Amino acid sequence: MCGIVGIIDQDSAIDKIYPALVALQHRGQDAAGVATFEQGFHIKKGNGLVLNVFNQKNIERLKGTIGIGHVRYPTVGAGVVEDAQPFISTTPYGIALAHNGNLVNYFDLKKTLIENELRYLNSNCDAEVILNLLSIELVKMDLRIFEPEKLFRALKKVYERLNGSFSVVSVIAHKGLLAFRDKHGIKPLVFGKDETGYCFASESVALDLLGYKDIIDVQSGEALFINCEGDCYRKQIEKGKKATCIFEYVYFARPDSVIDGIGVYEARLRLGKELGNECSTHKIKPDVVIPIPDTARGAAQMVAEVLGVKHREGLIKNRYIYRTFIMPTQSERIEAVRLKLNPIKSEITGKKILLVDDSIVRGNTSREIIGLLRSFGAQEIYYALYSPPLRFPCVYGIDMQTRGEFIASDKSIEDIKKLINADALIYQTVEGLIRGVGAGVRGFCTACFTGSYPTDIPPLIMERIEADRTKKNLGSGLEI
Repeated sequence: MCGIVGIIDQDSAIDKIYPALVALQHRGQDAAGVATFEQGFHIKKGNGLVLNVFNQKNIERLKGTIGIGHVRYPTVGAGVVEDAQPFISTTPYGIALAHNGNLVNYFDLKKTLIENELRYLNSNCDAEVILNLLSIELVKMDLRIFEPEKLFRALKKVYERLNGSFSVVSVIAHKGLLAFRDKHGIKPLVFGKDETGYCFASESVALDLLGYKDIIDVQSGEALFINCEGDCYRKQIEKGKKATCIFEYVYFARPDSVIDGIGVYEARLRLGKELGNECSTHKIKPDVVIPIPDTARGAAQMVAEVLGVKHREGLIKNRYIYRTFIMPTQSERIEAVRLKLNPIKSEITGKKILLVDDSIVRGNTSREIIGLLRSFGAQEIYYALYSPPLRFPCVYGIDMQTRGEFIASDKSIEDIKKLINADALIYQTVEGLIRGVGAGVRGFCTACFTGSYPTDIPPLIMERIEADRTKKNLGSGLEI
């Protein structure tokens, strides 16, 4: 799960790309990068947060009215600086590309590119694979006259080779800005227009910040090309069954974003109402409902309303600590919990507390939080999740690629309750999850909860993904 932005404008692109990446920082903390074009490509990328990678000197060097940016959350690749996006190809025209998602058949595509297409790949990032495939298909076209329809035909050939999730922004030198989304729409991509140009981004918050109006979603399987004169061309490249990642609404996206017409905050309120109804069927009588900040705030408010219980802020978040779920190792996550959260003693001591959280992945963070509250004198602690148990690997770009990473993959709810030391553990149902997010709308990828994948996942590919991820986890000291 990463964040991407693409700008084509009459003014300097970096002036909009930089604040957009800051707005998307929650989608990736590992690396950041920008490529702009003005007679030639200018690129700056590196490991770290946006504020650390860029300074005034290199921002001034990123000249041009067209450009793309990226914040990385690594899944494929080891997270080294060579995997930072965007990537650039010199042939044809010159192409820069950044992407959010994960190619299920990445390993086979990379092998084919190296052995059959004689391509040299400098990274272990699937964005570089997409870039090379696009380059190969464009070279096959008659390039003396560039036409959007030729670009879309080349893109059709690229789609036919890709299995997985992808939302992409790309600069084609002297031609324009290209953006496209996989046929299932697994990863979000929105765009907007103002009086001077167009902007594409992973979430609507980036466009809101920049003042773009008429923000709409790039449709599943759709590509858009904006030429240097500002003309917009749209094409449905492939059609597939809609399957937006439901975990975007549960955890990843900012609450002030709108994805595929569904407000994230409103979805979390509905999820809280569904969870409140589920909690009411259990024999618990909490004194107070407390969210684990920040994601669970809206849901906790609705749980409290349904149960008729006080809603309080009992945990204060240190704003300068990264999101713990996307930290690369378990030791970092556990250490960060104590640095990240501090209890308000008056809301904890002697109380029966209903904690509301978005999900439990590995269970270590939940156990740490419960232990922290018990050390401050909580009488009883009930733990409620507004998503169902996570049991199946995500192969589309969330860092949950082995069954061993899920505490619920081989343990009952009663077992998990004991392991995290809760007095009660209440999960959302799958039906409640879909009702809460969709409000009657369907078309979500729920694979991590149900094991139903929107694309074909051959068993050998799943085994390879799990083996590769397990190897990386063991090398980093991650507990799985």
